[in-house]
Amino acid sequence: MYTVAVKRDFVAQHFLIGGDWGAENEWHSHHYVVELQLSGPTLDQHGYLVDIVDIEANLETLVAYYKDKTLNDLPEFAGLNPSIEHFARILATQLAERIQADTLSELMVKIWENEIAWASFRLAVNGGR
Repeated sequence: MYTVAVKRDFVAQHFLIGGDWGAENEWHSHHYVVELQLSGPTLDQHGYLVDIVDIEANLETLVAYYKDKTLNDLPEFAGLNPSIEHFARILATQLAERIQADTLSELMVKIWENEIAWASFRLAVNGGR
């Protein structure tokens, strides 16, 4: 199985809802780091799993969308606690819609909200070959 990964960082804000999490219930910023990992069993005719330029462009587009925003205000977080678990799933789903390659079987997004805390979400793509 081949895996290729790209990482980006950005600052965004949120506040947690639905429970008592102290300071996390107040509006605050995180310096997020998001890593996109793409996996598959075969390479294309150029020896790539996916063209890294395509991966970088799609990830950069999404990072630009979330950068300096309050997650709670965005439609994809409507009715959701903007946890890193939800954020990882949302990013993974958005990236799976954008990055199309017959060589892929899995996509995984890992997102850190600080140096010690991260969550990930993994999707089977192309039938999970």
